[in-house]
This record gives sequence, C-alpha cells and structure tokens, in this order.
Amino acid sequence: MATGWAGDGAVQDQIDATVADAVQRARSRLQQGPSLSHCEECSAPIPAARRKALPGVRLCVPCQQAHDADAARFSPYNRRGSKDSQLR
Repeated sequence: MATGWAGDGAVQDQIDATVADAVQRARSRLQQGPSLSHCEECSAPIPAARRKALPGVRLCVPCQQAHDADAARFSPYNRRGSKDSQLR
C-alpha cells in the first residue's frame, strides 16, 4: 500500500515500468538478420548449429563471451530516481 501523496497503485506502476524498460532493453539487444558464417571479430568459423539456434549471430562463442563480459560490467542507472522521490 502506498502512503503519502501517491495513489494506491503508484508502487506497482513503478515496478511495472521498470520491468517493461528491462524487457525493451533485452529485446533491443536481440540480433536480427542473416547469421554470418565466420566471426566478424576474429574470422573463426561459426558452427552451423549456433547459426541455426541464434538467428543473426555475428560472433563466435569465445568472442561473444568476451563481449558479454564487457557488457555485464556496465550497469545503467535508474533514470526514474529513487522510489521516495517518485511517491511524493
């Protein structure tokens, strides 16, 4: 239950918006288009099973793991502000 000036569903609305943003970010990172037969970074062949499983794949497994590790270090900040500031 929200308190103060916030409406009854304010907290749930904020949670829903945060989840929707995360889903949109994840969808925007999905690869699209035809898969490459060779890695665009190291030119290693990409196995047919990987190309079939992931449409639009552009990197071999080792390069993709390195890319994912770099991306995991970045943590986007919450542009919505703190929960308290949203409920006032």
